[in-house]
Parts: sequence; C-alpha cells; structure tokens
Amino acid sequence: MHVNCLLIDDEVELTKMTKEYFEMFGVTCEIAADSESCLLFLKDSTADIFLLDINLGNESGFALCKKLRETYDTPILFISARQSDDDVLVALNIGGDDYIKKPYTLSVLLAKVKVQLKRLENMKGASSQKAQEASAFGVDEATMSAIVKGKSIPLKAKEFQLLLCLFENRNTIVTKEKLFSKVWGDSFYTDGTLNVHIRRLREKIEEDPNHPKWIKTVWGTGYKLEIPT
Repeated sequence: MHVNCLLIDDEVELTKMTKEYFEMFGVTCEIAADSESCLLFLKDSTADIFLLDINLGNESGFALCKKLRETYDTPILFISARQSDDDVLVALNIGGDDYIKKPYTLSVLLAKVKVQLKRLENMKGASSQKAQEASAFGVDEATMSAIVKGKSIPLKAKEFQLLLCLFENRNTIVTKEKLFSKVWGDSFYTDGTLNVHIRRLREKIEEDPNHPKWIKTVWGTGYKLEIPT
C-alpha cells in the first residue's frame, strides 16, 4: 500500500477526524497509534509524508524520528501540544521538516501537507526528466553511430572518434590537445581541423547546431559533452 500521509498519533478521535478531512480533499492517509504500529506499517507499505506526534505513550516521537531517519528521507512534520522552543529545536535538529503545534486547524495542516506533496512531485519530475535525458544519448561503437533520443545517427570515422572521446569523458572538459592526440595522433592538425569536425558533428546530432545542447565549447580550452547524471 502507498499513502500520501502516515499519521502517527495516539489521540484516536483527532486522528480519525484528520484522516477523514484529508481524504475529503484527495489526500490518502493511514493512522498508526504508536511507533510499533508505524514500523509494522512500513514493512509492506510506503508514505510520502510522516505526521508525527511527540508523545506516543510507549516511545517518544523524537526516538521514532531518529529511527525513521536511519532509513527514510521522507518529510517528517511534527504535530504536538508541547509548546516550548526547546521541543521545536530538538524536533528540527533530529530530522524534522516542520513543527505544527496543537490544537491545529485542519485546513492549515492540510495546506502544509499539500506543500510538501507538491515539492515531492516537482522533485520526482525533475529526477525523471534527468533520467530521460541521461538515457537519451549514447554511442554505438559497432556501427560508429551516435544514439540520440532513440535515433541512430551514422558518423564518419573521425567524427565518431571525436564523439567517443567526448563521451568517455562526458561532463568534464576535454582539452583540444587531448582531442588532437586521441583522434589525429601524430598527424598534422590545426584548430581549424578540430572546429570543422565539431561543427559537422553538431550538425548531425544537435537539434539546433548554433545553440548546442550536447557539445559545449569551453573557450580557449576545449569541449565538453554534457549529459545529465
């Protein structure tokens, strides 16, 4: 099971009310009355956010927070009737992301949860985009081709050697001298030779060769093939 929110609190009526309110607005929620119930739930299930009370009866929420932080980077929002600044500081210093004092307003608590959910959604979207971009570029030595967004683009020998050198050193600057050595060896060469091959390579693999996404010029030094990691 996966839920948006796991509410860990031993105040039965309050947790039921909170769960019902959240689910009215499309935020799924499960309840655990103590640390044991919480850890049991997490054996087979996951949650986007933990809402954690400090006073749990059998164990403090502080102790449970420390246990959770050993395994999870899930946002933890403390909810507690304890009002002291010391409690707030402890909660935040041991891994809490926010501290909400009881009695809380359900609408405010829901708003804070939705902010966290939106942040998580944006992070997942960014990670997914990076993963797609990282898998969108490759090389095929067997056919001397560049693989861009699933499309195979055949290259001439020197173009492929040049791209392969950049690919093997992706996301780092490759100096002109290294490119000359790897691609042309002891043959006569000029900067113009390298520039022409880079331009031809860009014309084949870039959507807009004048504004390259993949092969970036590092002026006065060399080139860098940028592929998100």
